[in-house]
Amino acid sequence: MKAPTVVLATGKRKAAVARATIRRGSGLVRFNDRPLEIVEPELIRQKIQEPLLMVGDRAKALDISVKARGGGVVGQASAARTAVARGLVAWMKDAELRETFKHYDRSLIVNDPRRKLPKRPGGRGARARRQKSYR
Repeated sequence: MKAPTVVLATGKRKAAVARATIRRGSGLVRFNDRPLEIVEPELIRQKIQEPLLMVGDRAKALDISVKARGGGVVGQASAARTAVARGLVAWMKDAELRETFKHYDRSLIVNDPRRKLPKRPGGRGARARRQKSYR
């Protein structure tokens, strides 16, 4: 079975959605059109690199481009991490790799289903209420 030419994968976290494109290349990884090496803060960079470090040298022959939209910085990084891990599993067609990712951290493969509570009447948000005065 021959390897695909391009693999597209998505990841979601809170309001952030990330799309990863994986193709044969020289090991270049880009996040939102910037090389991963210059992405700041470092915690975000490490979060996105996690699946790549677990795969090791097999990812050196792949170019990965991730575009994330919506949400905040950490939500985008978590969504990108999921998209990269899913893309690597699809590219390598390796059930063992999928189980390794799932055993390490289930959110590498499965989107985070948690969402924001809807705002309710009587306050500024989902839980906050106006103070009640007795005098």
